[in-house]
Amino acid sequence: MKAIQYDKFKGPLTVVEVPDPKPSVDGAVIEVKATGLCKSDWHGWQGHDADICCFPHIPGHEFSGVIVEVGKSVKNIHVGDRVTVPFVCGCGECEQCCLGMHHICDNQTQPGFTHWGSFANYVEVFHADTNVVRLPDGIDFVSAATLGCRFTTAYRAVMSQGKIRQGEWISIYGCGGVGLSAVVVAAFAGANIIAIDIDDTKLNVARSLGAHNVINATLEVDVAEAIIELSNGGTHLSIDAVGNRRVLVDSIRSLRKSGKHVQVGLFSNEEKNQVVPLDLVVSKELELIGSHGIQASKFAEIFDVIKSQEGVLHNIVAATISIDEVGYHLPMMDTYNDKSAGVIVIDRFD
Repeated sequence: MKAIQYDKFKGPLTVVEVPDPKPSVDGAVIEVKATGLCKSDWHGWQGHDADICCFPHIPGHEFSGVIVEVGKSVKNIHVGDRVTVPFVCGCGECEQCCLGMHHICDNQTQPGFTHWGSFANYVEVFHADTNVVRLPDGIDFVSAATLGCRFTTAYRAVMSQGKIRQGEWISIYGCGGVGLSAVVVAAFAGANIIAIDIDDTKLNVARSLGAHNVINATLEVDVAEAIIELSNGGTHLSIDAVGNRRVLVDSIRSLRKSGKHVQVGLFSNEEKNQVVPLDLVVSKELELIGSHGIQASKFAEIFDVIKSQEGVLHNIVAATISIDEVGYHLPMMDTYNDKSAGVIVIDRFD
C-alpha cells in the first residue's frame, strides 16, 4: 500500500510503498477513504508522544473508510461496512472499559501512535467489535474524517466534561478543528459563545458557526478581562483547544466563580509542566478538567447533533488534499502560516 512514513522524529515525511496490514484475531482492516490532518499528528512527529517508539512510523488517527477484512473472532463488524473509529481504542476488558470509559483504557491503542496509522491506503484497528462505529448513510467519508478526533473530542469537552447548559457562557480558545467543532456543539446546546483566536479568518468562521462574540488575541487587549466584561462576570466554561501557557492562564482567569476549565489542547515537551494560577482555583472554587477523546458507544449522541444541523461537518472542513501533499502541510501545523480555518482532510491516495 501507499503511505506517508518518517524514520525519525522531525525527519522527512516521505511517500513509500509498504505491505498491506492483516487483521489480528479480534481486529479489522479498513480501506481509508478520508483521514484528517491533526495537530496531534504534528506532536507525534515532533517526538512529544511516548507511544511512538519504533521506526519507521506511519502517522494518522482520524479517519473513515470501508471494512475490507476482519479477524476470526469479530462478530459485529462485516466486510463492506462504512465506518469510523475513535482515536483512542479500548481493549474492552480492563477496569476502565468495564466502566464504559474506553477512551481512557488501561491498554489503549491509537492508530498513528501505538501502531501504524491512517496516512495510508489501509489501517488496522484492534478489538474491532469494541471500537469500530458504523456510519449513517447520510454522512460522507470526508465529513466522517472529522469525527474520530476533532468533532468527538469537542463534543465530550463541551457536553460531558464541561456540562454546558442552555444560556450559560462558554469561551473557546483556538478556532482550529477542535475549537470550531466546540462552537458547533455549544451552539447546539444553546450556550452564549465567545471564540478567541489570533486569525480573523478563523474568527469569522467561528461567528458563522454560532459564536456570539469573537476576540482577536493579537490586539492590544487583556483577553481575560474582555471575556469577563462580555459575559458579565466571566464564563461558566472555558475550553483550551490550543495547548499554550498564555491560553491556559487566560482561560482560568476568565472564569466566573465555580467555573470549569477543560484542557483539550496538548502542550509541547517544553511546556508540559505548567504553573497554573492556583490562587484563583482556590478562591473561586474552579474545576480543572482534562478531556481525551470519546468512547465509541457515544457516537450515537453525536450523530443526533449532526442530524440537527445539516451540513455542519462540511462547514468545519477547510480543504481536501492528496497524500502527496502531507509533507508540506504537516510541518506547518504548529505555525500560523497555514491560514486554513478548519480541518484539512486527505481524500486522495493514488
